[in-house]
Amino acid sequence: MKLVSQFTSFLKETVNLNQTRIDLLESNVEAIRNFIRQCEWSPRVRGFEEQGSWAHDTIIKPVDGGEFDADLLVVIDPVDGWSAKDYVAKLGKAFADSSVYGSKAKTWDYCVTITYPGERKVDIAPLVRSRKHDGSLEVCNRAADRFDASEPVEFTAWLRERNTLSGSNSFRKVTRLMKYLRDIKTTFTCPSVLLTTLLGMQIHWYDKDSDAFSDVPTTLRTVIGRLDDWLQDRPAKPRVENPKLSSEDFAASWTDTQYLNFRSFIHKYRGWIDEAYLAEDRASSITAWRRVFGEAFAKGEVVEASKANVEGVSRVRALLTSTAAHLDSLVEVVRDYGVSILPDFFYRPPHMLEPSWSKAAHVSRDVHVTATWHQSRNSTPIRVVTPGEVLPRRGGLWFEARIGGGQLLPSGFRVQWRITNTGAAALSLRQGRGDFYTPQQNERRWEELHYRGVHLAEAFIIRMADDVLVGQSPPFHVVIE
Repeated sequence: MKLVSQFTSFLKETVNLNQTRIDLLESNVEAIRNFIRQCEWSPRVRGFEEQGSWAHDTIIKPVDGGEFDADLLVVIDPVDGWSAKDYVAKLGKAFADSSVYGSKAKTWDYCVTITYPGERKVDIAPLVRSRKHDGSLEVCNRAADRFDASEPVEFTAWLRERNTLSGSNSFRKVTRLMKYLRDIKTTFTCPSVLLTTLLGMQIHWYDKDSDAFSDVPTTLRTVIGRLDDWLQDRPAKPRVENPKLSSEDFAASWTDTQYLNFRSFIHKYRGWIDEAYLAEDRASSITAWRRVFGEAFAKGEVVEASKANVEGVSRVRALLTSTAAHLDSLVEVVRDYGVSILPDFFYRPPHMLEPSWSKAAHVSRDVHVTATWHQSRNSTPIRVVTPGEVLPRRGGLWFEARIGGGQLLPSGFRVQWRITNTGAAALSLRQGRGDFYTPQQNERRWEELHYRGVHLAEAFIIRMADDVLVGQSPPFHVVIE
């Protein structure tokens, strides 16, 4: 079922950034604009342009309660004798020297970031106009001391056109839903500009006023179905060009593994969305949509558990033991019902060690684990593996940890892996590990597929300067038959 009203409430109450925070953002940005106009930064300011999710109206509430990001471009005339790095570095110095912004400002490669702790970050990037030729627009790469062509206004206009074609603001709403799914599941890596572009590419001129875009859940099903078809036709990572600047490849930062993982999960979620959309009764549909978006969907509505689900829970509890030497049939039940059937106490076996590091005030959950299956440790990957997928007892997995929208760990941080075995075979052979392990290759961890059972891999991010835990991933379920 579509459950249109439930989607409306879900977006309003859970996904969308609330108006109060948007109003505060706009107030902060106005103050930043005034500061730039009045400070001693040399370029002549021609105006300001919003960029990114804020400009595209696809910004969402951070799922971990942290800061959200907004991008502001400062359109300026070129300064004689300045190289690309000067524009960013000298803007950064102007903010750093300010009594108002000094403690909030940090300079990066392309921008200066003003952080309002626990609330929002504003990234301010110089956009040089008519340096290369009349009307040209370029952002400034401080690290490489290079000007990079940019078309932010045209790109925003292209996205707004997608939204007009889809009707009822549904493209923007679907984009927010997919960003929310990415952030709560942490199963795939896709930067927001790339995800938004891929979704926008699935909407065409002939879609205007068509039944395939009649409401939000229908638009979601249409767009994800088309995206899955597009990805399945491309087994190798493709270029994803900026539709208004063909020289810019939004997929350039993706690794081949990240692409294959994204391709695999979009295919999986397409099946879940179809199941939820086509469910014939309300209770089954709510349950299926919650499988996609979590328990916050249709919040407050009590759905009676299905007979099959009750049977699955009963079977699981009968197979679990207090020692975590679970009976072999647990693998079949997880295969039939999915890992969501596992109770909370499954994730706290007696042999699992607790983290020994001091914890930061906010331990981020914006950490996710990906895995690739290999015949042997040094062989090429066979394919990306999804959490909870049933695997044979051969070969092994390389695990990798990513943060944010798929970024590598910055310098100054390290990963520790907690690998937890369960199942009778593993524990009987004294392999019932629940310990912490160091990576073997950069930040990656290799584990062989030996013992039948449902096992867990988790990534813990440690700040090296003070040995403090700052991030932790959800468990990655490894199911071995």
